[in-house]
Amino acid sequence: MANPVTIEELSEAMYRMVKEATGVKKLKPTDLTKAMMEHFGPERCSKEACKEALRRLMDSGRCVYTYYGGSFVELPPEEGTEI
Repeated sequence: MANPVTIEELSEAMYRMVKEATGVKKLKPTDLTKAMMEHFGPERCSKEACKEALRRLMDSGRCVYTYYGGSFVELPPEEGTEI
């Protein structure tokens, strides 16, 4: 069995994906989980690991949840910009 991907690797990959999608598409937590499982493979990446990686991104302030008819993961607004 392949070594599982670390939570740090997952959160960095998720952050990059959110950053690249900013202004183009809003990503749901499930979109990120599916993309990570596809990228790393289901044998290396679990839903639980993805949830922990998302939790770390939120707790660190690198990403925030927004709500527009559904929950989305986005970068926090920059200081001095309107929401």
